[in-house]
Amino acid sequence: MAVKPSPPTLRRQLGAELRRLRGDRTVADVAAGLGWSESKLSRIETAHTGIRPKDLDRLLDVYALAQDARARIQALAGQARQRAWWEAYGDVLPNAYETYIGFEAEATSIYNYEAQIVPGLLQTAEYASAVIAADGVYQDEEVHSQRVAVRMARQAVLTRNPSPQLVVVLDEAVLRRQVGGEDVMRRQLGRLVEANDRKMITVQVLPFSVGAHRALAGSFVIMEFAGDSDHPLVYSEGMTGGVFRSRADELRSYWMSFESLRTASLTPRQSVEFIQAVAQGDI
Repeated sequence: MAVKPSPPTLRRQLGAELRRLRGDRTVADVAAGLGWSESKLSRIETAHTGIRPKDLDRLLDVYALAQDARARIQALAGQARQRAWWEAYGDVLPNAYETYIGFEAEATSIYNYEAQIVPGLLQTAEYASAVIAADGVYQDEEVHSQRVAVRMARQAVLTRNPSPQLVVVLDEAVLRRQVGGEDVMRRQLGRLVEANDRKMITVQVLPFSVGAHRALAGSFVIMEFAGDSDHPLVYSEGMTGGVFRSRADELRSYWMSFESLRTASLTPRQSVEFIQAVAQGDI
């Protein structure tokens, strides 16, 4: 069954079309002609924000688009303005996180290095609840519950057809950190073992014995997409929001780091045995 593109994916397609139509003109020149800031046009082209119908009309006027092509772009923009399921939780989700969920929902491959906690796609509900509570930001019980619900709903991407390939490298610290207490951690570690049995999921452990490595700066996610115009994205999260990176040199650096981490990590089978030993208190 084909996956219907989500609004964030449609916004990326729209942004790519608008970049193509701009051609050799600079962002500064087009923005100045419209009385916009450069950042406004740049954010529209990179799908970090949508575009209002009136603004789109003005932009297409600048590009002197033929009527049939104009109608196609306007139809694409209309579809991109529709709401995705996670946008109903917009009041409790940071903008960068909401954007990330949209990209995650359309990714064909997800490569995730985690230094601190289990990735959201593999968390149990009780572990997710403990992680969100530890942030200390969402103390309202209703908001807390909604954040947990969003994290659980995200995991549906792993059961879609076709499902994305998920490759996860976990620092040993993730297994050792007692999030939610011993019982919660034991069940969470069991979930990781089960995940490694699934065809499209690979979990590897980066042991402390490796010492210094190429990702000491922290966790990150690389996402790949099916469309020829949809280049890979890197996402890294901070205390006050996440950052997306898409420049070729940045992608190359993150890819090299991730491959280095995978090479240094235990194999998937060794990782399962290691996780089981930690859960049982044997090591």
